[in-house]
Amino acid sequence: MSAVSFPKKSIFVCDGSKCGKHKEIKKYFKDAIKDAGLKDQVEVIKMECTDRCKHAPIVCLQPHNEWFAELTIWKARQVFEEQILAKKGV
Repeated sequence: MSAVSFPKKSIFVCDGSKCGKHKEIKKYFKDAIKDAGLKDQVEVIKMECTDRCKHAPIVCLQPHNEWFAELTIWKARQVFEEQILAKKGV
């Protein structure tokens, strides 16, 4: 059996019909992770529709199960800085 490694933190981005239109959010997180040198510690993962289309786009940060709705680029930056960069326990 081969070992599989997983990052300590994951950013799940809803890819349903409404959330999936907000591709800039997923791109922002991927770029921010790369720019911060956290590629081995944080991963962006597409998830299926969360059925919360009224609040698109939806993002979930793990392992702390923190959910964010109606995320704009500005809010995504704030979430990344506060939840990923500031919490150096990555």
